[in-house]
Amino acid sequence: MDALSLALAAFPASMAAANLILLGRAGGEPAPDTLVSILIPARDEAANIADCLDAALASTGVEVEVLVMDDASRDATPEIVSARAALDPRLRLLRAPPLPPGWTGKVHACARLAEAARGTHLLFIDADVRLAPDAAARMAGHAQAGGIALVTGVPRQRIGTLGEGLTVPAINLLMMGYLPGAGRAFTGHPAMAAACGQLILVERGAYEAVGGHAAFRQRLHDGLALARNLRAGGHRTEVVNGAPLADCRMYSGFRESWNGFLKNAREGMATPLGLPVWTVLLAGGHLLPWLLLPAPLAAAALVLTYLTRAAITWRAREPSWTIPLHPATVAVALAIQWTALARSALGRPAGWKGRAYSAADGA
Repeated sequence: MDALSLALAAFPASMAAANLILLGRAGGEPAPDTLVSILIPARDEAANIADCLDAALASTGVEVEVLVMDDASRDATPEIVSARAALDPRLRLLRAPPLPPGWTGKVHACARLAEAARGTHLLFIDADVRLAPDAAARMAGHAQAGGIALVTGVPRQRIGTLGEGLTVPAINLLMMGYLPGAGRAFTGHPAMAAACGQLILVERGAYEAVGGHAAFRQRLHDGLALARNLRAGGHRTEVVNGAPLADCRMYSGFRESWNGFLKNAREGMATPLGLPVWTVLLAGGHLLPWLLLPAPLAAAALVLTYLTRAAITWRAREPSWTIPLHPATVAVALAIQWTALARSALGRPAGWKGRAYSAADGA
């Protein structure tokens, strides 16, 4: 059993070692006629939207326009955007029409944003994302230089509470430790696609060719669905190092983090066939060694898991204080997935920002 735990720990360690080498920086000069439309779906984002707009409008190296789709906010989001738009003609406030049956909220807002955009490239970001000044230019240049339809990355995650530290780092752990090639363009199969919905730039022609967001109107995990659709349509997609491009604070505590990850779990690991396999991989490699101590192989497995986690954390520019929490992070991630699977089996809807989506809606 201790040999098994070492093997299960060595798998993500070797995968992460390769992926951290392969994960490159976005780079390249955009063509002179490039216009990047920065598209922000916003529902109840009064606490975030001003800083998001300030960062987006400070973009350099490429012409930008910024569009915000207010999705029936119940706070001051539209007023904040409207006041800022009066000062900068590059910013437009749009109002989302009522959510049609069969659509999820963010996907619908993104589809309407794309329709209104004028850009050659569409940069979808969340309202809690703060773009670096050169992010839009670098991502567009990277796409053009490499003939890549979609460029994405995981922004540097700002983590301020224990609850966030127990949940958010699982994103990079899973991508770097368990996805061959970490979403680089040479892994052309749709099943090998990856994307972070917080930060996605897509070339307009390719986006429209595969049906845009309307092609997966029921999805909650919009980024992954778009990347897979593009690859299925013969287009190249690529994950780059997102930490230099943007930062983001996804959630503000454990409860919000739990609910946020629970919402998307049904479209990822939380399937009847997939989750038992993921449980063996994650629990066997990251939790089982603790139960087998003081066996030497179990101790070696723990060293590998912590080295892996530290390397990923430092590359992603996440706080080092989250590294000792690693076993709890893996346990919480599995608990979220099993909870999502149980809720789906019981027909309980996923909810977010006052909306509930049935299992069919999120499928």
